[in-house]
Amino acid sequence: MADTTRRIARALVSVYEKEGLEELARAFVQAGTQVVSTGSTATTLESMGVQVTPVEKVTGFPESLGGRVKTLDPHIHAGILADMTNPDHARQLKDLEIQPFDLVVVNLYPFAQTVLSGADPAACLEKIDIGGPAMVRAAAKNNASVAIVTDSADYSLAAERVSSGTGFDLAERQALAAKAFAMTAAYDAAIAEWTAEHWSCTTEDGSNQTAAPGNLTRTWNLSHELRYGENPHQHAALYLDPLDRTGFASAIQLGGAKAMSYNNYVDADSAWRTVWDFADRPAVAVVKHSNPCGLAIGETIAQAHLKAHACDPMSAYGGVIAANRPVTLAMAKQVKPIFTEVIVAPDYEDEALDLLKTKKNLRILKVERPPRHLPFLRPIDGGVLVQSEDLIDAPGDNPDSWRLVSGPEPDDPTMSDLMFAWRAIRSVKSNAILLAHDGATVGIGMGQVNRVDSSHLAVERANTLAEGLNRAKGSVAASDAFFPFADGLEYLAEAGVVAAVHPGGSIRDEEVIEAAKKAGMTMYLTGTRHFFH
Repeated sequence: MADTTRRIARALVSVYEKEGLEELARAFVQAGTQVVSTGSTATTLESMGVQVTPVEKVTGFPESLGGRVKTLDPHIHAGILADMTNPDHARQLKDLEIQPFDLVVVNLYPFAQTVLSGADPAACLEKIDIGGPAMVRAAAKNNASVAIVTDSADYSLAAERVSSGTGFDLAERQALAAKAFAMTAAYDAAIAEWTAEHWSCTTEDGSNQTAAPGNLTRTWNLSHELRYGENPHQHAALYLDPLDRTGFASAIQLGGAKAMSYNNYVDADSAWRTVWDFADRPAVAVVKHSNPCGLAIGETIAQAHLKAHACDPMSAYGGVIAANRPVTLAMAKQVKPIFTEVIVAPDYEDEALDLLKTKKNLRILKVERPPRHLPFLRPIDGGVLVQSEDLIDAPGDNPDSWRLVSGPEPDDPTMSDLMFAWRAIRSVKSNAILLAHDGATVGIGMGQVNRVDSSHLAVERANTLAEGLNRAKGSVAASDAFFPFADGLEYLAEAGVVAAVHPGGSIRDEEVIEAAKKAGMTMYLTGTRHFFH
């Protein structure tokens, strides 16, 4: 494509956000640029001394339908789309008596901000821009002749190119066009996300037809770049959902001299999701490398933290703490002596916050609401896998549906521990074995390539991290998937585990059940699996 740098003789300006226009206005006046503009933009530019041609004078048609129709007219779009390097386009414009545009400056109605404001659907619909994106895309397509500016950060560059009389070179116009296409794509993706949520179609059987849509369109806006990624040689940044400013990604940092790192975000998000599996009770999770090294419920949040920390005090060093209730002074006093990277909670008592702030390197996060349960995305080479989030909501997660296959019915405390362990196992990386007692984890075997190793690890951690206490004895066990052989269960029984819960479904289920019966162990099958990779 030949370079077509030329002076900016005529510009079209139509912006919702007027901030920063002063610099452009001065350049237009200095260069004598012909400016066509719309509505309130025209009024603003005129107040800055710019001589403006109203768009209706160009179109010969008044603004109508409450502002819905202003620029959707051939006199505008032909002037934007005419490729002046094409002699036939130039001839047609002359025959039609239409002047070409050299510069288009547009920003769009604030759809996402309107949604975030809590506006009703009708108000949100009115903030879906139609004419703006049409002009932006037209100018971006015709970057051979037209420069498109959609970001106020580029006003200074545009003003310099206008006032100097040089105009934009092709490379600059193409860069601006790429930026413009990205902006309109993100704008449309936000609209698609909102409409999918509000206009989803439910079939007669109650299923959602948009569960696996034909096109997956999502967008996130850059919040800020991070110091580095998972490792120092990796680049990283945080992007935010334009329609959600209350989730974990938008957490308010109340204390801590250091900003959140990539690994901080990953671990803290994992911990935050974990504690809300126990929304009906005060719960605390201590997480390291996305795995819980302690998880507990309690009568108070301080008690829950004390029990969670006791599971693995060694691994808690440099970990992340999440609480699903406001942090009290009592809990803060327990946290203070422990080197902790991040603490996240829905709120903090004033005295608790003051105490925690004395730890300069502790990042203190406040999150307004529990996690939303959105589709889980995992990029793979050439595509992305999408699945619904794993929640404790499958039929087999209800203890009333569990099938007792071995041993006596447990007493109430043991049954409560089994229910706790089953909920807790969801957040442990597979293969996972979790031991629990008194509403707390006492030993966790996670991320092993076979279930026997996970069983050994859970028992070892239960019995070596508690100053000589044999915590495996009298505990209960949960397994995220079935025992493929009896050996893992037998090891747990030898360690003194009194009851177990797991999905079942192995071709050797009877062998495993017989092992449980031989050990006198109570065992339930749930029929539901909770793999976590």
